[in-house]
Amino acid sequence: MVSLLGSGDGLLKMVESAFPGVGILVRGNEITVTGDPDDTNRVVEVFGEFVKLLDRGHTLDEANVATTITIVCDAEHESPAEVLSDEALTHRGRAIRPKTVGQKRYLDAIRSNTITFGIGPAGTGKTYLAMAMAVLALRRKEVNRIILTRPAVEAGERLGFLPGTLFEKIDPYLRPLFDALYDMMDAEQVTLLMERGTIEVAPLAFMRGRTLNDSFIVLDEAQNTTPEQMKMFLTRLGFGSKAVVTGDVTQVDLPSGRHSGLQVVRDILTDIDGVAFCELSGRDVVRHRIVQEIVEAYRVFDDLQSGDGAQG
Repeated sequence: MVSLLGSGDGLLKMVESAFPGVGILVRGNEITVTGDPDDTNRVVEVFGEFVKLLDRGHTLDEANVATTITIVCDAEHESPAEVLSDEALTHRGRAIRPKTVGQKRYLDAIRSNTITFGIGPAGTGKTYLAMAMAVLALRRKEVNRIILTRPAVEAGERLGFLPGTLFEKIDPYLRPLFDALYDMMDAEQVTLLMERGTIEVAPLAFMRGRTLNDSFIVLDEAQNTTPEQMKMFLTRLGFGSKAVVTGDVTQVDLPSGRHSGLQVVRDILTDIDGVAFCELSGRDVVRHRIVQEIVEAYRVFDDLQSGDGAQG
């Protein structure tokens, strides 16, 4: 019961706070729930999912309790225990798992399709989960190499004014991909695999003219590709390969007047079998709570601005 309710009944208090109209009484190993029938059923389901998670070896904490409550409160929802028990990758005893229904569907899409587009705001795990699946595919020998790429487009800065060689100039753009890699593999292993060419991290421009066979390719920050660059990238795909394209269409850093390849590709590829589009939202943000609220606040602001523009 301590595992179920939390130290000092902290997890129980989270459930009570989420369902204020429900009475929850704990006596020994028995929990009695009273109140509105709909909310009572939800609370019973929440505790049932908690038990499933504990039975599968999970430790209940504030994060997965909050996720379980959120999922159960959806009108149509999957089993929270199934979502939180999915596993993309394990490194040094730490499992990388989806934390929302959207992330679970994203992982399922990557498993089932040749090309998957993960579109959503910052903090939704779209790049991190894609890279976890890439490392897993390499570990299982489903592919011979991993290729991670980004367009080197400035967010308010100028690449030419950065000091150093070409690779030193582009390193800041690729650094987030390296950071994720080091989370999933030992540093010595990453260095060795990069020296062998098994893992390649390069700007998108370096993909031109190549055919990428037996590879897991991740294109990050795809909102900063032009339609021509997007076509170039997608046509690099060879036999035995899989690609994941990630981006946030609300953060385009292309020069004014240039269209984003990520914004137009959905209209072009909608009906192709083996191509999936996964939309992640503010509800899938798994960073600090305030990040989720910031994302939602900006979404509301952008909607209001679009409405004003339409009226004008």
